[in-house]
Amino acid sequence: MIRTQRAHLHVAALSHAGMSGKNNEDRFSVLSHVLSKEDSTPSVFAVLCDGIGGHHAGEIAAEQAVEHIGAAISKSNGRAPLEILEEALQSASEAITHQSASSDEHSGMGSTCASAWVIGDKLYIAYVGDSRIYLLRGDKMQQLTNDHTWIQEAVEKKIIKPEEAHDHPNVHIIRRYLGSLKLPEVDFRMKLSDSDNSVVSMKNQGSVLQPQDIILLCSDGLTDMVWADEIQAIIRAAGNFKSAAQNLVAKANERGGHDNITVILLGVPKPRPESEKKKGIVEWLMGE
Repeated sequence: MIRTQRAHLHVAALSHAGMSGKNNEDRFSVLSHVLSKEDSTPSVFAVLCDGIGGHHAGEIAAEQAVEHIGAAISKSNGRAPLEILEEALQSASEAITHQSASSDEHSGMGSTCASAWVIGDKLYIAYVGDSRIYLLRGDKMQQLTNDHTWIQEAVEKKIIKPEEAHDHPNVHIIRRYLGSLKLPEVDFRMKLSDSDNSVVSMKNQGSVLQPQDIILLCSDGLTDMVWADEIQAIIRAAGNFKSAAQNLVAKANERGGHDNITVILLGVPKPRPESEKKKGIVEWLMGE
C-alpha cells in the first residue's frame, strides 16, 4: 500500500497517563493509505495497545506491538484483510514473547490489541484482550468486541451477574494477550447486534459503513470509569472529534483516572453535496 497524508475519514486520538501517577503504557497509531498506484481505494488503519507488565515493560510491549502491526499493514496489499491482520497480530505476539524471554527486565510483559481497518467503506476488526471497539450509528452505540477476561467468561457462564462485573476483584484478569507463551487466538467476531452469535459475528466482517458512523477504539482506562451510555452522550454532545476525545479523557480523569486512558475516533463523513465539490478536501473533511 502507499501512505497518504490525509485520511478519507475524520480522525481524532488522545492518550493520557491518568491520575494515578503511573507511566502511560498505552500506545496507538492511525495510518492512512491507498491500496496501490493502480487502485486508489483509500484505507485507514487504527491500532491501540495497552501494555501489561511492571517496570516499564508494559509500555515496551505495547510500543513494539503498535510498530510491528502498523509496519505489517503498510507492507501489505490490503487484499485479504483478515489474513493480514491475523498474521500481523500473531507475529507481533511472537516478537514480544521473544523479547520477554531474552530479558529479565522485560519478563512477563504483554499487551492487549484492538485494531480497526476501514478499506473504502468496509470495516474489518481484529483484537486480543480487553481494549474495546464500539460503533456509533444513529442513536445506538454497539460494542463490537468481546472482552477476553475472566469477568466476561464468568458473565457468559452465569457465574456472576452483569451488574456485578464492574466492581468485581477479578475485573482486570485478562485471558488473552499479545506476548503470552501460547500464541493467542486473534478474535474476529464483530457484534453488530447483541443477539449476534459467533457465526453471525464472523460474517459481519467487511460490513459497509454508513455516512456519519463513528468508530471508537479505547483502552479500559476509559471504560472502567465511564459507562457506555455516557460515552455515547459525550461524543454526540461534542462539537467535533477533537473535543469529543478530550471530553472523554477528561471525564475518566474526573472519575479518578485510575489507569491510562486512550481513545481513537474514526468518523465517516457526510456525503459531499454536488454544490460543495469545488471545495478542497480539507474544507470538506473539516465541515467548512
